Amino acid sequence: MKRFFYYLSVLMLLIATSCSNFSKPTPMKKWKSDGSTVKVDDQLSVNAGQKLVFSGGKEDFVNFELTGMANVGSDASAALFFHNDGAEKGYEVLFHNGPIDGTRKTGSLAAVRNLYRSLAEDGEWFPFTVAVRNKNISVKINDVDVVCYTEPENPYRIDEYKGRILGSGNFALVGYEGVVDFKDLKVAALPPDAINPQDTMPPMEEQDNPIIKLQQANFPVIDYHIHIKGGLTMQMAHARSMNYGINFGIGPNAYGPMDNPGDGGSGKQYEYDGELMEYYDSVKDTPFLRGVQGEGRKWVYSFKKESLLAFDYLYTDGMTIIDHKGRLTRTYRPNEVIMDISKQAYMDMLVDKTAKILAEEPADFFANAFYLPNVLSVDYDGYWTDARIDKILDVMASNGIALEISARYLVPSQYILQRAKDKGIKFVFGTNNGDASYYMLEYCTDMVDALGLTADDMWFPSMSTRAERMDKLE
Repeated sequence: MKRFFYYLSVLMLLIATSCSNFSKPTPMKKWKSDGSTVKVDDQLSVNAGQKLVFSGGKEDFVNFELTGMANVGSDASAALFFHNDGAEKGYEVLFHNGPIDGTRKTGSLAAVRNLYRSLAEDGEWFPFTVAVRNKNISVKINDVDVVCYTEPENPYRIDEYKGRILGSGNFALVGYEGVVDFKDLKVAALPPDAINPQDTMPPMEEQDNPIIKLQQANFPVIDYHIHIKGGLTMQMAHARSMNYGINFGIGPNAYGPMDNPGDGGSGKQYEYDGELMEYYDSVKDTPFLRGVQGEGRKWVYSFKKESLLAFDYLYTDGMTIIDHKGRLTRTYRPNEVIMDISKQAYMDMLVDKTAKILAEEPADFFANAFYLPNVLSVDYDGYWTDARIDKILDVMASNGIALEISARYLVPSQYILQRAKDKGIKFVFGTNNGDASYYMLEYCTDMVDALGLTADDMWFPSMSTRAERMDKLE
């Protein structure tokens, strides 16, 4: 019996020792640069063109959790590689802040889960965590999950990124531009059966998935038109965005207090400046782009300029108009489309109203663009003549307004999109979900292929002209 308890105590000691070896974070104090050892006492600076390789003893990690603090200089960028073999192998996490301009931002799992808004600010220290648990890779920035990617059984990788496959390896820090500082770097090996409790969705199939192919091409995948409504919660949107590899822009519907027809949908509708800014405070630190959809035709006068400018972008559509007899009309509601003039005359009225909206309201992009009510959509191409198309597009071009490719309504048509491209108009992707269901941007990615769109054809909030257009309204 004594021998039994002896062996039991030894076994428990071995288990405890094994667990502590997996869970105890180790300071990352030693790195090598060009073969020379770099010892880290306080912080580590990574300069443009520099590569530092971890040399702290264990240099072949499988499952791990790496934590630290980073401070990114203005216009600076660097990367943390893991499962690196000193050459091309390994995944890359980026550190790069700044405006939403189409460049990949801090926390991006480069070429696999590219992010376009940073939760960190230049010149300020922020915490980050990178972890691998079997096939799951997670990244936190400022204690917010920004990547939760589960590598599928057969990942899609172009030749340039063929080494970005999970296995094992070391860590490296690589500087691209300017100076990025790191401190308090620690790494803990995790056990073979480690799981990420946030990984609640099955991995995406990638071989026939257009989203990962756009990620591999560094083409920005952003859905600017997501609403929290119809059962879709912020938490659900967050999980979907990370799993699908699509950056989400979340926008509330903002009406003027005297312009809200009611029953505009199942989501929250904002009518007053104070409540709109309360909403902004609730989402400003979330991993979404922050937009506002102007509804009705008085929204721009109902909110303070500085409130609207606090958001990343504004957008509106032509689906709510005051018709030819002064009636408030939502064209997506058949009972409100009163056809007491000819269809051609009604179409001309819609075009005139839409052109006026785009000329006078400070929207960054035209959402649900070129939508027609049911009574006209049966001959969509017939009603959208070149003259009518160009009347809308010319107003957009002269005001720097981008054009939404709608995943939900499958508009505009390829023909209209081609005319827009020929005029130099930029594009965005948008869903406009009405409930908790979700579109995988199928129509958008089809149009990327059909029109040969590149990242240069896409619009980003850094291109916004809304401030100048608001000045003209005052």
